[in-house]
Amino acid sequence: MLIKSTWLHLRFPFSFFLMPVYVFALGVSPNLNGSQLLWSFVIVHLLLYPASNGFNSYFDKDEMSIGGLKNPPPVNKGLYYSALALDALAILLGALKINFWFAGMLLIYGLASKAYSHPSIRLKKFPVGGWLTVGFFQGFFAFLMCYAGINKYGLENLVNERVIIPAILSSLMLLGTYPMTQIYQHQEDRTRGDQTLSLMLGIRGTFVFVLIVFTVATGAYLWYFFQYFNARFILAFLLSLSPVVIYFLIWLRLSWQNPEKANYSRTMWLNFLSAFCLNGFFIWFFFETSHLLQL
Repeated sequence: MLIKSTWLHLRFPFSFFLMPVYVFALGVSPNLNGSQLLWSFVIVHLLLYPASNGFNSYFDKDEMSIGGLKNPPPVNKGLYYSALALDALAILLGALKINFWFAGMLLIYGLASKAYSHPSIRLKKFPVGGWLTVGFFQGFFAFLMCYAGINKYGLENLVNERVIIPAILSSLMLLGTYPMTQIYQHQEDRTRGDQTLSLMLGIRGTFVFVLIVFTVATGAYLWYFFQYFNARFILAFLLSLSPVVIYFLIWLRLSWQNPEKANYSRTMWLNFLSAFCLNGFFIWFFFETSHLLQL
């Protein structure tokens, strides 16, 4: 049985923050099946993502707050083996319950996650490279992986503008939000030698950068809804994001005056609000579009 510290470092609830990509993929999926839906969700959110969290925690050995865990306990070898076991189980179930394409994508995602945090490579030390890696694999690649798992598709079914464009949008959103998740960790990152993008930009620079990229990403989503759907989806998307934008702008003003306001608690509230609003929108999007898809 997993000891408490290992369980905490796997951070299962943190998968909620990554769920919008899955639900977006669900919203454009034409080949829905209850079994595929259940297994793809369990494999990605209850095995693959927690494995990534645990592996990252083991090599980071954080003593200060990390995403989804305010007071991380010391790590141990059990966490390392548990993360690898969850990874292996995800790949095995991906092959047995979905197909080998899906299992292969799970393997690639896991390797990229390990390259991000393992000391022999540690992409986390490179501000732009680390940022692009997370944006690509948690956005574009994760979207294709989830789409393949939900629909039990192979590679040939992923080369389609109706799949590629939402995957690109997912990456744009991740690129615009990820630096905010690093904004409260500057002290520990600096001590450990990790040159994250947020650390490079500074607190004010991070807010400005995120505001710019998030605005570009929002514009791209609006173009997508205009191009493939109608104005009703544009309005719903803007309404869904409005609480996030309001919170962000208030937090920006507070942190501009006092950098100490860029702390763990406010970051987690932004993450939760973003995930809650985006998950809500994409669930609505799924019910609105599921009967329209004829891919």
